[in-house]
Amino acid sequence: MELPKRAFPWQKWVLSIVMVAGLIWSAFITDAHMGTFFANIDQFTKIFVEMCHVDWAYTPYVFDPMIETIKMAVLGTLIGSVLAFPYALLVARNIVTNKLVVGLFRFILNIVRTIPDLMLAALFVAVVGIGPVAGVITLAIFTFGMVGKLFYEAIETIDPGPLEALRAAGANTIEIIRFAVFPQIANYFVSYVLYAFEINVRASTVLGYLGAGGIGVYLQQSLSMFRYDRVGLMVLVIFIVVLLIDYVSGKTREALL
Repeated sequence: MELPKRAFPWQKWVLSIVMVAGLIWSAFITDAHMGTFFANIDQFTKIFVEMCHVDWAYTPYVFDPMIETIKMAVLGTLIGSVLAFPYALLVARNIVTNKLVVGLFRFILNIVRTIPDLMLAALFVAVVGIGPVAGVITLAIFTFGMVGKLFYEAIETIDPGPLEALRAAGANTIEIIRFAVFPQIANYFVSYVLYAFEINVRASTVLGYLGAGGIGVYLQQSLSMFRYDRVGLMVLVIFIVVLLIDYVSGKTREALL
């Protein structure tokens, strides 16, 4: 007995050819040539070697900016998450049945999510000045957009049985959220907040480079003075802190889920 022959996967081949052609075309119009990188690889090696000669004497000046960076991430994550939770309830179709209201609030959320965090940082630095306040506001808005989407998607996947039972019993919206919605997604909410905090710790270092406070300000100053030995120290400290936060957050999520 002969097995039926598989049809030729022409669709996959066409898609692959289109993707390769698009990659080549993009590299051509952007003048992105890998040869340029390899031609200047000696400059990269020189900078990397200088960064490896860490200026340990500069260590006391790094701790306070790093702590400020973590504080920015904590505040931005907390404010954004607190705002995202009630907002997510307004855009969840199984909580709010009015399509116009849901569509309007989702449209606003999509607008917030499309604004780059670097542009927000530059804007708020111009408004409130150089410092951690601009960074906290930027991270709060960024967290609101990201976590808000994760929140409402989690709400829409809950078991509808408890909601229908409470509605049939005459419960109001607050009681439904308290007894039917929150118990089902509480662990996921905490997991999303921790995930946002991990991202914000990394993002806050970049935002500080624009003047939004934290260790990024010192990183920008050291780069402008070509003090790559200090840059190497700050990169090492950032790496250790991010690694520890990722580990603790990962273990916390495993315990919750």
